[in-house]
Amino acid sequence: MTHPNTTKRQQRAADELRPLQIIPNFLPQADGSALICCGHTKVICTATIDENVPSFLKDTGRGWVTAEYGMLPASANGRMRREAVAGKQSGRTQEIQRLIGRSLRAVMNMDKLGSRQILIDCDVIQADGGTRTASISGAFVALALAINKLLASGKIVENPIREAVAAISVGIVNGQILLDLDYPEDSGCEADINVVMTASEQLIEIQGTAEGAPFSVQQLNDLIKLAQQGVAKILIEQQKAIAQS
Repeated sequence: MTHPNTTKRQQRAADELRPLQIIPNFLPQADGSALICCGHTKVICTATIDENVPSFLKDTGRGWVTAEYGMLPASANGRMRREAVAGKQSGRTQEIQRLIGRSLRAVMNMDKLGSRQILIDCDVIQADGGTRTASISGAFVALALAINKLLASGKIVENPIREAVAAISVGIVNGQILLDLDYPEDSGCEADINVVMTASEQLIEIQGTAEGAPFSVQQLNDLIKLAQQGVAKILIEQQKAIAQS
């Protein structure tokens, strides 16, 4: 999934994000949308308001947020087969879209959303590592724009979003702790950690694996601290994007 023009790590510091850009209202027909670019990783995130809820929430007055995730056939080296053609989603796809949904629901007050759901779609158009974390960060912007639309129309009177959420990858590569891994770094790392965190620095999810030798608790703490710095920078860009719309 590497990109031929992938930025070399030596051109940025160990605690530096890849170039980050979030373009709000990228698809104007959506209730909320954003294109997020993290280096050469690019994801289109949309939010669609549905005035219905899943059956398990019927007559409760509570809302719901759910997510779907996919990679376009030409998003990586070689052509990826569409999962719809294959007839089933891969385990990776299911895991990532559940992660996106959990991350967004964690910062929502579903009672204030009312009896409706917001459907999030994250479509990777170019992959160079960190597609799941980019999807979460971009999806929050799309969600916030859809909520603003509900507020402007008077369908809801209070913002159901408690606080912002963003995500970033960190890892250990050649013994060094690094922020925001691209594909070459991710594929050759000794440890790979994805961190989802709120604006108040509360953790929603940590996904961590030793790809080679085990890593220590102290290293994990250092990785989370580095992720915290990265998330803080992403949150600033999210708020800029939301304010632009």
